[in-house]
Amino acid sequence: MILRERQNRIIKALHDDGAASVQELAAALAVSAATIRRDLEMLDRNGELVRTWGGAVLAPRQTARDVPRDEPRATEDDEVVEAPFEAAGDYDLKHRMAVAAAAMVQDGQVVILDIGTTTPLVAELLRGRDITVITTNLAVFDVLRDDEAVRLVLLGGVVRRNYRTLVGSLAEAALDQVSADVLFLSCTGVRANGHVVDNMAVEAPIKQSMIAAAERVVLLASEAKFPGTGALRLCSLTDVDVLITTTGAPDDTLAHSRNAGGEVITT
Repeated sequence: MILRERQNRIIKALHDDGAASVQELAAALAVSAATIRRDLEMLDRNGELVRTWGGAVLAPRQTARDVPRDEPRATEDDEVVEAPFEAAGDYDLKHRMAVAAAAMVQDGQVVILDIGTTTPLVAELLRGRDITVITTNLAVFDVLRDDEAVRLVLLGGVVRRNYRTLVGSLAEAALDQVSADVLFLSCTGVRANGHVVDNMAVEAPIKQSMIAAAERVVLLASEAKFPGTGALRLCSLTDVDVLITTTGAPDDTLAHSRNAGGEVITT
């Protein structure tokens, strides 16, 4: 079975069942678990699925029409076309957090804006400011690309089109050269034990490099992120200097930040 045929069958299996484990896919396709893991990593990088702990799920907005039965989705140059990433809901919650985040930024500071749908809202509120913004978020880049006041640094890397991000070793290497005043960090979940987690294996190393590059870490996590989803640990609330959240976040979990001397801002 050729590579693309096998990967099409993986996508079809996810379309039929919603999710699948490495072992299930390996048995169904009569290949090794290592082969399936390599396929899942490649498909995750291409945005055709989302890699999870021990398996995968469909990428956002994948439908029956998006999933090929026999032929690969490709352009004339055989470049895989990724499904567009659609911002999640809860705009009001995200905008409230963005207002609180932007208010923390001082003129002259170097700011890292993480991936996600809240950080572009922060970028909108930072327009016209005498600051430096560093990002791998192409939505942030689009917001600030024509702003002559903001010094904008777009980190290199592989374009993950459906999530509008830059990932990979080039982005990680670039972050090794960065020293920032503050990072506005996103996540997919905050556990009751205070662990901050994410569900994107390809994004997690970038986020961890951002954490290492920043003097202060500000986590943007609305009430919907408690507990949220994800198995990849980014850090703990005890490592976060400021947590910006919304009124429905559980006090027991927020206590991890407060007990470690961190600031909690509820919007």
